[in-house]
Amino acid sequence: VHYLTIMDNDGRLVYQPYPWPIVRLADLYLYYSEALNESDDHAGEALKWINLVRARAGIPSVQESWDNFSTNPGAYSTKEGFRKIIHQERLIEMAFEGNRFWDLRRWKEALQQMNSPVEGWDITKADPESYYTPVLLFAQTYPSKYYFWPISEHNIVTNSNLLQNPGW
Repeated sequence: VHYLTIMDNDGRLVYQPYPWPIVRLADLYLYYSEALNESDDHAGEALKWINLVRARAGIPSVQESWDNFSTNPGAYSTKEGFRKIIHQERLIEMAFEGNRFWDLRRWKEALQQMNSPVEGWDITKADPESYYTPVLLFAQTYPSKYYFWPISEHNIVTNSNLLQNPGW
């Protein structure tokens, strides 16, 4: 909601329109870094773009962070290691922006991530030891058929060459 949107004296809503970013520059940088890593340039140009996102946030570069503070120093030097770093950076940078679900599907990691139990802290307890004990909130399920949407019956009847997506 724009800060100039108000209720006037007659009780009417006076709405102030404003542009809302659909794609952020950091999102583009992370996509580009991911694409470069997948095209075998993980040691060069890909690091530059992810480090631009980190610099804007005021945190050290990938190289400095992973060499000095990681249990797996130099993980960024391999394609698979840098891929995991990119996934983690997207999780952190794009938190609460609605990208995580689509990233997990795109990376084919949804089955592992979305089938794990959702746990939280026991907020009914007063002492810290009991409060911070993980409790199961709910057991989520994500079948493999969710990677594809079902094709409507109308389209299948109209085009006999179409086959329904698996699981539907």
